[in-house]
Amino acid sequence: MAEWTERTELLFRPEGIEKLKNANVLVVGMGGVGSFAAEFIARAGVGKMTIVDGDVVDVTNINRQLPALHSTIGMSKVHLVGDRLIDINPDLQLTRIEEFLSPERAFEIVTPEFDYVVDCIDSVTPKISLLVACKRKRVKAVSSMGAGGKLLASKVKVADIEKVENCYFGKIVKKRLRAQKIDRGIKAVFSSEIQDLDSLKMTDGLNFKKSFYGTSSYIPALFGLYAADTVIRHLLKKK
Repeated sequence: MAEWTERTELLFRPEGIEKLKNANVLVVGMGGVGSFAAEFIARAGVGKMTIVDGDVVDVTNINRQLPALHSTIGMSKVHLVGDRLIDINPDLQLTRIEEFLSPERAFEIVTPEFDYVVDCIDSVTPKISLLVACKRKRVKAVSSMGAGGKLLASKVKVADIEKVENCYFGKIVKKRLRAQKIDRGIKAVFSSEIQDLDSLKMTDGLNFKKSFYGTSSYIPALFGLYAADTVIRHLLKKK
């Protein structure tokens, strides 16, 4: 047993630690949700992880994203988060993919080698491609819906994607998935709180993203926590 996992082992037991050490997880998107999800999963002791993101830190990320500091503006999120994960667990087998996930690449990257995929993409088209790839290849996935425009931590939950409500982003995602004949079977992290519509801002449409809502410091992190919880508890139950 590594000394840093001592307290985890007291709760998960030695067999649980072994399951996590042998697990392989893919986390796509290193923003406010994905950066925290990846860290929580790494701190639990998962032995192999792939992280994907093509973005660099922007000053507007500082309010909610783990790697975002004034000293890291302009730096690669994948490299910042990756270095942090290795510093947490030097034995972590980490693969870093520094690119925005295109629809074509989603089907290449998702393979049955992954025990779980954590979808933290905030643009619809690549998100749908990733989730479709997971379903077609029978890889379990947990998907983050919209964390923007939300304030109430008590309203965040995990359920099958068909039960997502009060989320405009989630509504679009569900509609696009239904067009692919997928209406259930994917875990979703979402908030049932009504979104603050006045916090919406339009973008230039780059990287498949047309708009975004205002965000708090803690709701995206809470989404990441729930996603990590979903993955870790599944891994611990595996035979």
